[in-house]
Amino acid sequence: MDTRRIGDVEVSAIGLGGMPMSIEGRPDEARSLATIHAALDAGVTLIDTADAYHLHADEVGHNETLIAKALASHDRGADVLVATKGGHLRPGDGSWTLNGSPAYLKEACEASLRRLGVEAIGLYQFHRPDPSVPYADSVGAVRELLDEGKIRLAGISNADPEQIRLANEILDGRLVSVQNQFSPAFRSSEPELELCDELGIAFLPWSPLGGIARAGELGSAYAPFARIAEKHGVSPQRVCLAWMLAKSPVVVPIPGASRPETIRDSAAAPELALSAEEIAELDAV
Repeated sequence: MDTRRIGDVEVSAIGLGGMPMSIEGRPDEARSLATIHAALDAGVTLIDTADAYHLHADEVGHNETLIAKALASHDRGADVLVATKGGHLRPGDGSWTLNGSPAYLKEACEASLRRLGVEAIGLYQFHRPDPSVPYADSVGAVRELLDEGKIRLAGISNADPEQIRLANEILDGRLVSVQNQFSPAFRSSEPELELCDELGIAFLPWSPLGGIARAGELGSAYAPFARIAEKHGVSPQRVCLAWMLAKSPVVVPIPGASRPETIRDSAAAPELALSAEEIAELDAV
């Protein structure tokens, strides 16, 4: 697979988003492990997770534990950069809450270290801004984790341009990734993508295919993706990921998957070369 860079680490141009394997509608563990192994077999070397990817209140970190198990049972597991996040919580009633306090983020990082079974987390990202905590304080905690060697790389998620610039300043130019929602249905992160391109910071689109419920409808909702997919003999989802990759060399999509065949299809996206005319047509959607 083609590769891109997150900080000083070379990763596959397509990553695997782990959330669908741990929240509502999740598959059984056997299928999840098979999905992660299929990703590794396809050349994926970036897996995205978070401590909040779980269903019940008593299983915080379900997805981290699942990924650790999958990597330990595959001969390519050691080659994977695991990106996890802290600062978002799920009380267990289906809701999502926030805690960006430095003390909590440090506790969350320690717990993620234990679940992942590593001495340092490959990429740790502040999950979502907490309005009750100054953003600089939250990112400051991430900086301390980086300085202490608890994490190897630092990133942020769900950030706007001002927060990206502030985080990079607080991290002394060591901000390596921004993980924001971006898809044909959600284009409002274009300014953040452009800023990351300018600064050389990896931009990781989450829900790049439109989310768990809508990913299968991409072709029917956006005719150009279906038309170009038919022309190339591939899925609209593969066209979507190839389009994102063409936008900038800093883009590393992380499509979620819970079936081996889904991640295999996504992993083939870097092989699809779109013409300038096709890219322009998709940009205009």
